[in-house]
Amino acid sequence: MSNLETVELKAFVPAKDFGLSQRFYQDLGFTLASSVDGIAYFHHENVSFLLQDFYLEALASNFIMHLLVEDVDAWHRKVQEAGIAQRYGVRVSAVELQPWRMRDFVLTDPSGVQWRIAQNV
Repeated sequence: MSNLETVELKAFVPAKDFGLSQRFYQDLGFTLASSVDGIAYFHHENVSFLLQDFYLEALASNFIMHLLVEDVDAWHRKVQEAGIAQRYGVRVSAVELQPWRMRDFVLTDPSGVQWRIAQNV
């Protein structure tokens, strides 16, 4: 019988301007662990993703990341206080209660990738 235990799952997030996107995610609070050959590895506590120096508008505009956090209001405040929307020309929605029993807000990155940052209710 084989061992089917999983270890990790990471998404490859597209970047239109690789350098700008790396700065964006660092300003958002992610740690840049490495960046080699057009792939940057980011993490924050126990979550991670790979930013790739690759961009197709159709892919980026339909790409959604979901980040589940303990305190969505604290994350929203951090984004607001850091001036992420103004600095990067991105959209940040208000925190809203969703019918799927989460409170969340939407943050769009510089490439058009949508992040839903959410807290269970």
